[in-house]
Amino acid sequence: MDPVVVLVLSLSCLLLLSLWRQSSGRGKLPPGPTPLPVIGNFFQIDAKNISQSLTNLSKVYGPVFTLYLGRKPTVVLHGYEAVKEALIDHGEEFAGRGILPVAERVTNGLGILFSNGSRWKETRRFSLMTLRNLGMGKRTIENRVQEEAQCLVEELSKTNGSPCDPTFILSCAPCNVICSIIFQNRFDYKDEEFLNLMKKMDENFKILSSPWLQENHNQQSEFTLENLAATVSNLFTAGTETTSTTLRYALLLLLKHPHVTAKVQEEVNRVVGRHRSPSMQDRNHMPYTDAMIHEVQRFIDLLPTNLPHAVTCDTKFRNYLIPKGTTVITSLSSVLQDSKEFPNPEVFDPGHFLDKNGNFKKSDYFMPFSAGKQICAGEGLARMELFLFLTTILQTFNLKSLHHTKDINITPVANGLTSLPPPYKICFIPV
Repeated sequence: MDPVVVLVLSLSCLLLLSLWRQSSGRGKLPPGPTPLPVIGNFFQIDAKNISQSLTNLSKVYGPVFTLYLGRKPTVVLHGYEAVKEALIDHGEEFAGRGILPVAERVTNGLGILFSNGSRWKETRRFSLMTLRNLGMGKRTIENRVQEEAQCLVEELSKTNGSPCDPTFILSCAPCNVICSIIFQNRFDYKDEEFLNLMKKMDENFKILSSPWLQENHNQQSEFTLENLAATVSNLFTAGTETTSTTLRYALLLLLKHPHVTAKVQEEVNRVVGRHRSPSMQDRNHMPYTDAMIHEVQRFIDLLPTNLPHAVTCDTKFRNYLIPKGTTVITSLSSVLQDSKEFPNPEVFDPGHFLDKNGNFKKSDYFMPFSAGKQICAGEGLARMELFLFLTTILQTFNLKSLHHTKDINITPVANGLTSLPPPYKICFIPV
């Protein structure tokens, strides 16, 4: 027989055998596209726009479907109802952390972000308790954020209104807040130790943000000093990069929409004035500013597919049976960009969070920090930083772009797990 024919027949048999094994092993998993041997459904996912790929697949297979990212199944939840039902209504069952191979290599399954089971519970409980003891949620933390906000505008003043890339300065501020909590001390933005810390965090963030492929799970030791170090590293990375990226994107959107900037500045001047620092109490009297910050977080869709979850036990969900340990992807994009809740979701509009009387309007669809058991532990601090940093900046400066508003590019740069703003320069003109 012709060797080519033999090869084709052999490969066909292997393909059929692989498909049979995968289909027989799926049990009552949700439906999904047919996977190829070994690589699964990777060719059906656009690595540059994973969120859109999931949306396209949901139109075919519904809000709950199965993908094979390699040889193991991953269940995808698309849309508010499915995400809410899993993370909130069945929070305990979906509280596991899915495997992220890149993170496994960096953290060895330690820390608060990528650990599982009893280690995760103990680490999270210990972290929250310690942060509260260090002042989290208390007035002392607000004072530190206010102090850092003043240091931030002082540093921005040194640009003398010249065009600058705000990336580094906007990263320093939230990092220093974490330093003030953990080390009880902030650093000068040019301090060598501080700069080294920033460099290491940036390197880790780039590694963690790279696309994730095949699985590799190793058994780990119990809570140790190594785990403590990993947890502190998690707090710095999560507490710095996400907030600084949101601040950077917020300023870009304010450059693109000067009418929004003008309304926020009017509210800041009316409520806060020029002679004192903004405080969190002011937020209750500043509905438009509050709505603007919420809309920034909704619009930029920082973590489109969230960090991967996993079911902690065999779980019955919508008449499907998801085996224990199965990775679950929750599409936060599908929630934050829901057109029924947010008309014209592709448009940046603070009105999405305002009622007809101009009062701030809450939305259950606002999930930039995720939801349920694995919700971001630093949500309260992040909200405080975003409000105080942005209001202090707009109290002190007018924002000027180098380009006409129609030429300002706000298209996100895909970066694995996160959506980043495109590079830009901005002028901070003293008011």
